[in-house]
Amino acid sequence: MKAAVFYGPKDIRVDEVEEPELREGSVKVKVDWCGICGTDLHEYLAGPIFVPPEGSPHPITHETLPLTLGHEFAGEIEEVGEGSRFSVGEKVAINPVYFCGECTECLRGDHNLCKKLGFYGLMGGGGGMSEHAVVPEYMINPLPEGLTTEQGALVEPIAVGLRAVRRSGLKAGDSAVVFGAGPIGAVTVQCLKALGAGTIIVCEVAEARKKKALEIGADHVVDPSKEDAVAGILDLTDGDGADVSFDCAGIQPTYQMALKATRKGGVFVVVAIWEGEISHNPNDVVLKELDVRGIICYSQDDFRDTIQMLKDGKFDTAGLITERVPLSEVVERGFEELVAHKDRHVKILVDSGS
Repeated sequence: MKAAVFYGPKDIRVDEVEEPELREGSVKVKVDWCGICGTDLHEYLAGPIFVPPEGSPHPITHETLPLTLGHEFAGEIEEVGEGSRFSVGEKVAINPVYFCGECTECLRGDHNLCKKLGFYGLMGGGGGMSEHAVVPEYMINPLPEGLTTEQGALVEPIAVGLRAVRRSGLKAGDSAVVFGAGPIGAVTVQCLKALGAGTIIVCEVAEARKKKALEIGADHVVDPSKEDAVAGILDLTDGDGADVSFDCAGIQPTYQMALKATRKGGVFVVVAIWEGEISHNPNDVVLKELDVRGIICYSQDDFRDTIQMLKDGKFDTAGLITERVPLSEVVERGFEELVAHKDRHVKILVDSGS
């Protein structure tokens, strides 16, 4: 079968690989759609970051690069083991989180903080950028009637946005500012809207993303390339700053702007994955008594709740998809397109069957 295999920076190849066989406690899925995640793009440009390098296998998968990419995916079950609670033909979304189930974090239910945390399609086991995938049963989440596998491929990134908003402690009517309106910023905007935020402000420079942000729920957009973004946010929040803020861009300027644009005693959630270290003045936190929180992926409840919210029509998934490309052209029309024209896109989906 065909699969997009990561070998190193700027080296992803659509290879012919052996089709995976069903294993005990697993389910075989015919993959329909897989999203290209910002983390995948970070790996392509500067990896291995999360991908385990040679000599350092992941403790659960025991794999290193080269390995198949793709952790935002959905498809149809094509084979199950004896006694499985799932059925052939079911449409499913994959929660790609590996966890050990034994560490302190897992035992208290925080599987996303597992000491051996990993991701299918990033740290081994296979990946969604392939025609078929065999995953542990605990990763399988059935899609209810009315949801497509295209929508299913968006569950994973939307769950990240849901986790971010829940971590912020947002209360109905709170003002919010999102820095960066790429894929995760866009779903964070939609989650803010769904959970009752008041004024939603987006800080973004790309014209296409600014327009999309307003279409999917933002009330205002500020462009730091054209104005003093912090001053603009203060003006829109009666001079106080936003109750909650989210850095979904992952660059030093947005981090610093978020610290300044959040009200005293407010909450700043760091959502982005970073390629390296940055610097900031801790007094920006201390003198305003800011609560700075990080998130990593989502809980199992976040993932399941996202599916329910999709079923209930809380999100406009059509507004998130900006391109669909065949697996055979995932490098040229997917990764390279994002490198050259990231500002034009929110989410590129890969048709893993073509």
